[in-house]
Amino acid sequence: MSKSLIDLISILDLEQLEVNLFRGNSPKTSWQRVFGGQVIGQAMVAACRTVEGRLPHSLHCYFILPGDPQIPIIYQVERLRDGKSYSTRRVTAIQHGNAIFSIMVSFHAEEESAFDHQDKMPDVPPPDKLTAEEVAKQPMFREMPEFIRRYYESDRPIELRPVELGRYFGQKIEDGRIHVWIRTAAKLPDDPALHMCALAYASDFSLLDAIMARYGRTLFDKRMMPASLDHAMWFHRPFRADEWLLYSQDSPSAQGGRGLTRGSIFKPDGTLIASVAQEGSVRERRS
Repeated sequence: MSKSLIDLISILDLEQLEVNLFRGNSPKTSWQRVFGGQVIGQAMVAACRTVEGRLPHSLHCYFILPGDPQIPIIYQVERLRDGKSYSTRRVTAIQHGNAIFSIMVSFHAEEESAFDHQDKMPDVPPPDKLTAEEVAKQPMFREMPEFIRRYYESDRPIELRPVELGRYFGQKIEDGRIHVWIRTAAKLPDDPALHMCALAYASDFSLLDAIMARYGRTLFDKRMMPASLDHAMWFHRPFRADEWLLYSQDSPSAQGGRGLTRGSIFKPDGTLIASVAQEGSVRERRS
């Protein structure tokens, strides 16, 4: 079992303290605050532990305070509803006696539908054309910033293969549409709920970058002070998070220090498996 898989499984494997009370830990990193996707994924795990026979179909959450990676996070689950078709859970993440995050997760019993349609997947290069070896052949790679090299070289729980590499060199994406192939770094157990929690974890990666892409900038710009404010996600069709998925992102609006981003997640065969929306704080540091 690889280090990456152990890391992700340990991140999502919560300790149950009471019937509706769970405790999660943060991995040892140099980050000053807890990664937002970690809190989403852990809160989803807590909610899933209180529901049987149903999988999540949507989540809506708010980031209230920055999380402290040095101490555990307590997740308190409220069982709001268990109906014939739907179950609803509210989860509050707590540190230092304060709520740092709140999420509502809705679960749906599987059923047949007379309606079945989806948007088409964008036409982009497949992930095997964006490997470190392929990218290294491009002249720009020699000048690539160190933080981009880490996309390909670091041992992270989620593999990322950005499509539009030029935006890391100041290229402006006029319509703000960017694409990233994602998957967990190693194979996961055959548990559909775990794959949903893993994708929720990954869904917070790079989403606010869609705002920066219009300006030829990135979230790694030291002038920026980015922070996720809220996050919503809808699960449409079955998938595996340990197989390549295309995360197509755009930003329809930014104003007043906030920006809105949207994401559609596809399997390589074109199946739309999830949709995401997020608003973030995108402020510049004052000189």
